[in-house]
Amino acid sequence: MSTLGDLVRARTGLGEADVGWLHRLVGEWQLVADLSFSDLVLRVRTADGTWLAVAHMRPTTGPTTYPLDVVGSELAAGSPGAVRAERAAASGRAVRDGEPERRGGLQVRSEAVPVRRGTRVVGVLSRDTDSSVTRMPSALELTYLTTAGELLQMVSEGRFPFPGAHTDPEHAPRVGDGLVRLDRTGHVVYASPNALSAYRRLGVTGDLIGSHLGHTIARLSAAPGVLDEPRGSAALAAVLRFGEPRESEVEAQGATVLLRALPLFPGGEPRGALVLVRDVTELRSRERQLVGKDATIREIHHRVKNNLQTVAALLRLQARRMEMPEARAALEESVRRVASIAMVHETLSQAWEDAVAFDEIADRVLAMCAEVAAPESAVVVRRTGSFGELPAEVATALAMVLTELVQNAVEHAYSGPVRGLIEVAASRPDGDLRVEVFDDGSGLPEGFDLADSPRLGLKIVRTLVEGELRGTVALQAGPGGVGTCAVVEVPVQVPAPVSPAGPAAG
Repeated sequence: MSTLGDLVRARTGLGEADVGWLHRLVGEWQLVADLSFSDLVLRVRTADGTWLAVAHMRPTTGPTTYPLDVVGSELAAGSPGAVRAERAAASGRAVRDGEPERRGGLQVRSEAVPVRRGTRVVGVLSRDTDSSVTRMPSALELTYLTTAGELLQMVSEGRFPFPGAHTDPEHAPRVGDGLVRLDRTGHVVYASPNALSAYRRLGVTGDLIGSHLGHTIARLSAAPGVLDEPRGSAALAAVLRFGEPRESEVEAQGATVLLRALPLFPGGEPRGALVLVRDVTELRSRERQLVGKDATIREIHHRVKNNLQTVAALLRLQARRMEMPEARAALEESVRRVASIAMVHETLSQAWEDAVAFDEIADRVLAMCAEVAAPESAVVVRRTGSFGELPAEVATALAMVLTELVQNAVEHAYSGPVRGLIEVAASRPDGDLRVEVFDDGSGLPEGFDLADSPRLGLKIVRTLVEGELRGTVALQAGPGGVGTCAVVEVPVQVPAPVSPAGPAAG
């Protein structure tokens, strides 16, 4: 299915600014559809002169008049809908049907509203309402319909959607969550039952109708023990005074209510504001719990990092006291292994997500490994490509693998005062991770077999890659037969670790 932007660009001469305006209207029009109890269809005139439906919204407050999607359909020339659209676009005013149109088993009353951007009409909004049921509307329905009419008039005047206003459709309050209608002085003229319930949770007593909502919120915000500043009161004042939409939250008595206030000024005349209300107490409580858990996890990573650094420092002190070169070297290798794990935990302690940008860790590992090269050697260690973001369980094991492979190349690929280059190349083919460690040293010994290698570092690599990361590792001759190339391939989404079989487990 083509999107609004695709249809408009392919079939009309409207510019990108016009497309952006239509997108913003569609982003806000669920509100209008719910207030109208009506389907809304956005149509634009094509280069052929027909009216093309580019977007469709059904109400959540009433039945739809379009069981099937109409996006991509065109109004037949001379049809009542096409005539209404032409008249609305030409006059710049809404055009209503005189008599309902029978559609299936419904009596549908239609209205065409011009969509204005600046001085130009860029589309027509069709409001189609089922008028089959005739009865006396309630106070709620009258308030909804009156407010919808004012918003549609603002659409025809280019005053709605509001310039510069952006809202989160997932968390923004909707009509059914609660609605309050204010007059131009900020006094409440109507409050829906859900809105009254939300304010009762905040501690509002008595009748809300006739009260000044901003003053009511300010009194709540000034109550002892309340965490929130009187932002809700200031937001309402700004809406009424400057005609700008505002969002705010009010906290009182352990409840949190989200307010979204929209100014109403059809014809340029201020008529008050529409305030959508949503009780988000449980949502904010869950968010605070998650933040608390995240903070706890970060603190755990911080403490693990500190403990690992302490272990590394103790091993380093012990290594300095060792007289046997082999024992000192073994302890120093252990220091580097512990330090590589500590680097991952340090990064996790500074991030909110359970994932790390691994490039920085890799660069620190490479710098640490380069320090073990013989003083008379000039071995350069560098990285190319990017590891990207990796899950924590992948990053921890991979830091160890990288440490072992690079340290192995530094210690065994060169001998004597030589110049050398060790390059770590990272890539993400098809989302998985491929790491290649090249060196231009002396190459692999004759008959080398990774599975039978007695070196502890290579056994650690096999255990981590094949057991924890469920990947593969291979050592082979470098490009052109020069040096050695270690290739590690790891699926980034890692299943539960399993114990490897064979000599790698030893």
